[in-house]
Amino acid sequence: MLASSEFLLQLLQRFIQHPNQIKQIHSLLVANRLLLNNQQNSSPWKWRTTLLYNALIRAYLNISPPRCTLRLFTQMLTHGAIPNSHTFPPLFKLASSPCRPLHSQALKRGVLVDPFVQTSLLGVYAKVGHLNDACKVFEEILNPCIVACNAMLDAFGRNGDVGSAVSLFESMRERDVVSWTSVINGFVRSGRFSDGIQVFGKMVTVGEGGMGCLVKPNEATYVSVLSCCANLDGGIGLYQGKQIHGYIVRNEALTVYTGTALIDFYGKTGCLESARKIFNKMVAKKVCTWNAMISSLASSGKEEEALNMFEGMRPEGVHPNEVTFVAVLTACARTNHVEFGLELFKSMVCKYGVLPVMEHYGCVVDLLGRAGLLNEATEIIRMMPFQPDGSVLGALLGACKIHGAIELGNEVGKRLLELQPQHCGQYVLLSSLNADIDRWDQAADLRKAMVEAGVRKIPACSLIGSM
Repeated sequence: MLASSEFLLQLLQRFIQHPNQIKQIHSLLVANRLLLNNQQNSSPWKWRTTLLYNALIRAYLNISPPRCTLRLFTQMLTHGAIPNSHTFPPLFKLASSPCRPLHSQALKRGVLVDPFVQTSLLGVYAKVGHLNDACKVFEEILNPCIVACNAMLDAFGRNGDVGSAVSLFESMRERDVVSWTSVINGFVRSGRFSDGIQVFGKMVTVGEGGMGCLVKPNEATYVSVLSCCANLDGGIGLYQGKQIHGYIVRNEALTVYTGTALIDFYGKTGCLESARKIFNKMVAKKVCTWNAMISSLASSGKEEEALNMFEGMRPEGVHPNEVTFVAVLTACARTNHVEFGLELFKSMVCKYGVLPVMEHYGCVVDLLGRAGLLNEATEIIRMMPFQPDGSVLGALLGACKIHGAIELGNEVGKRLLELQPQHCGQYVLLSSLNADIDRWDQAADLRKAMVEAGVRKIPACSLIGSM
């Protein structure tokens, strides 16, 4: 029995990435009753069942839905196996909602003093947006290591508290590339792109402790800071991005993710030829690389080229994902390729195994709406497996404005105002829709409702005068 347990545990660890073998080993463990903790506490093998369950939990973490792994943990408790500090971190990774039951179990088992468990728990609360709980966990760590501090930096950044992230960062005695990148990410999420670029500048010139010991950026750093540059208004973003590109050329080999970030940056700043050069130069490309290039083409008025590039993915052995279909359906809408776009949308599940989400439905409604097929667009919305959001209804409202479908536009507009009562654009578009056919009373009523709701129109601006 003991040899069998040890042998199967070794097999679990060996085949941890192989679903079929894991399931076979699991079946053997159940058939031989090796997952039942029948040993007395005084037995030297009392942790045997715990080790088996821990290995199974880690294995199923990679090959099955979260509920299967959580069910294993429930069986572990039912069968009397004792969870330890290695049991909880993989379980915390699965959490997509507040994990207080798991938190309580970790507390009950006395493993919350383990730094790895504490850091994993902190990460969960950060991921699900419970910043106060994350702060409480962090405060309970007596001497937080750099990993715990980095997790807390990420928690602040994810939840919009960049000020606290900067304060913690500045108080840290030791900082690594993750520390710097977490602060940059926080600025990206908060829309403070100039600040993110400034932090990157300090990272590569000042370094740790201000003593000139540089902290070398990694792929994640470049992706974050190039995102800052791409989103920065005016020519300053393009200038800064080119400087960072030069830094990469001088100091790094072009990797898949760095190259993809550069393609995305140049595409968003209108430098399509630069994006093309990088794409063609890259030896290794992943689906994200193709997505960035297709999106760059589609957003630069080269929709036909974007569609041709999509057709070229399959011969290269690249399988499209959700993002690919958003880019391609957008290109179809802009070029009036209605039949191809609808065919593609219908083939997403059966041919490519990609389940359409809200954004895909919004693209199809836009595709049909631009072509004047408003009844078909309305039917798509009616057949959606979930309630449409503002982007989907907004696409239909925009089409109603273009094609003068006033009655349908008013109906859709009312639904939009219920969904987004503080969105000034919906009031303005709906008012304009009625004003176009001289329904001045309704247009005025909408403007009045906008004022009464406390919604202010964001003033337009132009860069021409500043050039």
